[in-house]
Amino acid sequence: MSVSLPSVFAKPRVFAPVVTPFTAGLDVDAPRFVAFCQWLVGQGAGLALFGTNSEANSLSLAERHALLDHVLEAGIDPAQMLPGTGACALPDAIALTRHATEAGCAGALMLPPFFYKGVSDDGLFAYYSDVIQAVGSDQLRVLLYHIPQFTGVPITHALIERLIAVYPHTVVGIKDSSGDWANTAAMLEKFPGFAVFPASEALLGKALPLGAAGCISATANIQPRAIASLLNAVTLEERAEWEGKVATVRLAVQAQPMIPALKSIVAHFAKDSSWTRVRAPLTPMNPAQSGALLQQLQALDFSMPSMASLAAVAA
Repeated sequence: MSVSLPSVFAKPRVFAPVVTPFTAGLDVDAPRFVAFCQWLVGQGAGLALFGTNSEANSLSLAERHALLDHVLEAGIDPAQMLPGTGACALPDAIALTRHATEAGCAGALMLPPFFYKGVSDDGLFAYYSDVIQAVGSDQLRVLLYHIPQFTGVPITHALIERLIAVYPHTVVGIKDSSGDWANTAAMLEKFPGFAVFPASEALLGKALPLGAAGCISATANIQPRAIASLLNAVTLEERAEWEGKVATVRLAVQAQPMIPALKSIVAHFAKDSSWTRVRAPLTPMNPAQSGALLQQLQALDFSMPSMASLAAVAA
């Protein structure tokens, strides 16, 4: 089955589910968010705005709409963006997806509706179909988001096959956050030309030779340049070197609560403690946890270069 991929997927890419900063009153901090997006793009990453690690499901519809507008107004190319637009309520998913499409984003990364469990593939097909039909744009490109350990609603291979058959120019890829390598490998084999993104850079050594489109990874927030270097490696030796570097950092961070850990790292390198804020029910890392993680990263010679733009916003 052939699909119609955006040009941004012409070669493997890394996309970061951009962590979201908050003010002391826990409002979204748009200036810090935009500055961080600019830093990520400058480091070679695309922007998977409003992903799991963006605390997207702790953001209102209006906040997600406004944040995308702020990023666009800052002059960041929408072709570098894959906003998360999935929602439990169909009208919310339609509104978010329409907004992203009209803005010219490369695609919309769509969770399934995740409150009701045990729903059928027929129901999920209807959900995605209703969004596609309501948006009604030839420019819409949908990437499915498979993260059953959070949603309880898996994206089956049968559903993918059905969606591609009916919407070959619209449903063009998937982020596989299942952590199940066998599932990722099977999708890469079964759906050639479909943009399959593993959720961890640690899997790229196995996934790239099978045709992976890159990765959409939590830790792309902190090591975008290293992951981009891995994806752009020319020789096998160079690729192996970068694989080892990015995987080691990934393993260190994923051993902690991911979102608070990422924010603690950004706060440290941006010299801006406001980045540690999270919305309930999440809680920030305590100083001992954060200090131990930063010591571990320091031992790996980890750094986040060129963070001056974020420090300037803090000032």
